[in-house]
Amino acid sequence: MAEETQKQVKEKKSDDNVVFIGNKPFMNYVTGVVMQFTTKGSKEVIVKARGKFISRAVDVAEVATKKFLEEHNVEVKDIKINSEEFENKEGKKVNVSTMDIVLAKK
Repeated sequence: MAEETQKQVKEKKSDDNVVFIGNKPFMNYVTGVVMQFTTKGSKEVIVKARGKFISRAVDVAEVATKKFLEEHNVEVKDIKINSEEFENKEGKKVNVSTMDIVLAKK
């Protein structure tokens, strides 16, 4: 039981440096990424998106690294693509593309 609790705590800690892209204004996400590196001192931040928000995630990563974090030596370390299957409202199985962009200090 104690092992599960430690694992859950580790998972929550790793979620601290994740920015999930959605419907909010574009600059909110850029600010979130920049704050992770500057205020919280993160060495690595993951920008996650699904479906139609993938292009926004790419834009967020590019603007954050090239306009705001250039002096902090932050670059794209890795890009992971995948797909998830789930049931929509009609009960039909649907695949949705996912993308994780890992930003890290050099």
